[in-house]
Amino acid sequence: MFPVETLQLAEKTVSALTRNRLKIITAESCTGGLIAGALTSIPGSSQAVYGGFVTYANPAKQAMIGVPAALIEGEGAVSEAVARAMAEGALKRSGVDISVAVTGIAGPGGGTPL
Repeated sequence: MFPVETLQLAEKTVSALTRNRLKIITAESCTGGLIAGALTSIPGSSQAVYGGFVTYANPAKQAMIGVPAALIEGEGAVSEAVARAMAEGALKRSGVDISVAVTGIAGPGGGTPL
């Protein structure tokens, strides 16, 4: 289901977390849980992965992980500020050691040119 490179990175991540007795939680928007899926596909990942939030819609970001509506409106859902708020909200609600958050444009249109 996942590319070899993704699985290798997930295995290294789970191994490092387990070795250091750390737990991780994900907060995902445009990836729809794929990061958590890659991590949990690794045998023994239950020692390192606490869970994940899939907050695809802006109201889900607000309700599930406490991203302020004003931040989304002011900075935009696809911004560093919102990604940070997602990570912080996931940490606060889970009480684990590490969080990772991702937000972005998942469709063929609407993105910002580089």
